[in-house]
Amino acid sequence: MPAPDAKSLHVLMTADAVGGVWQYAIDLAGGLRNQGVRATIAVLGPAPSADQQAMAEAAGAELVATGLPLEWTASHQGEVKEAGRSVAELARQIRPDVIHLNAPALGAHGQFGVPVVAVCHSCVATWWQAAKGGPLPEDFIWRTELVRRGYAAASKLLAPTRAFAHATAEAYELPQPPVVVRNGRRALPGKTNARSEVFVFTAGRLWDEGKNFAAIDRMAARLSIPVLVAGPLQGPHGAQVEARHATPLGRLSDEGVARYLGERPIFVSTALYEPFGLAVLEAAQAGCAPILSDIPTFRELWEGAALFIDPQDESAAADAVERLAQDSHARAVLGRAAKKRAEAYTVEAMSEGVLNAYRSALAGISDKFPLEGAAA
Repeated sequence: MPAPDAKSLHVLMTADAVGGVWQYAIDLAGGLRNQGVRATIAVLGPAPSADQQAMAEAAGAELVATGLPLEWTASHQGEVKEAGRSVAELARQIRPDVIHLNAPALGAHGQFGVPVVAVCHSCVATWWQAAKGGPLPEDFIWRTELVRRGYAAASKLLAPTRAFAHATAEAYELPQPPVVVRNGRRALPGKTNARSEVFVFTAGRLWDEGKNFAAIDRMAARLSIPVLVAGPLQGPHGAQVEARHATPLGRLSDEGVARYLGERPIFVSTALYEPFGLAVLEAAQAGCAPILSDIPTFRELWEGAALFIDPQDESAAADAVERLAQDSHARAVLGRAAKKRAEAYTVEAMSEGVLNAYRSALAGISDKFPLEGAAA
């Protein structure tokens, strides 16, 4: 039976409304829609907010709020297995042509009946290695095994950077790294109106130890300029961090983030673990000057378009911020370089790379990693 062409494809995609996977899924759904592909998004974890639902509607995606647990917040592996079976049941009901798992562990026990493309966005094994080091805790071992089985069951594996593809291949002893299809992001709405007073801005899941927000907060105590931080300080599974010196803004909508980025702040990330970093891309699209932790993914994506710092040395980070804050010309040059680099990471390129993976999976190509993605 011949594989359907893009004009008739229906994709069932999993996502959550907690972190960067949400933006990825919505932007991808919109990009695929422009190529005639219809997307149904099964949302696991907390239900999407009103503004997130509006984003999905604008992208032409149909949302199904499942209430199923996320793989990284589930209390035991039976919850993840059941979630996978529930997604498989949904697939039997709506009969998509391909399954797109943004949580590959869901594929460990799900019998989907159609090709599965899984994306290696992040995992507890690579997170632990970057953020903590040493042997995995017991609670992470079974999660890692489910991810391993999900990877093995998928028709295709994708990753957003070469650095993370190789880290994933090493952690799971894959025969070859996943195909690289770099993330894209639609430009956030809003006007650029740089204000005279320089400030630092960052955004993301601040509670996640891999984001290393504590270093930014300590850095803020050393700076002569404000540090504004957008995102939740408490995670869905009880993780929490305090903002003692930085100014917390809470969770902001895309429009809210765009208003701050439009003022061209210095964008800082001290992440220890970042498979891609959509917040950095958003800042670069707005022409902000980035100061980023010196980790392989950031070097791969932003070499020559950012300043790099030791994420564990807040004193050196503060010095870098102060120097840039006092040099408007250097900020402008770096902001232009970042904006130019961001032009390579588009929703169109991402969508084409993912669509190529769908086509390959539907064509029955058995090799999981035949080609570099179009956006690699």
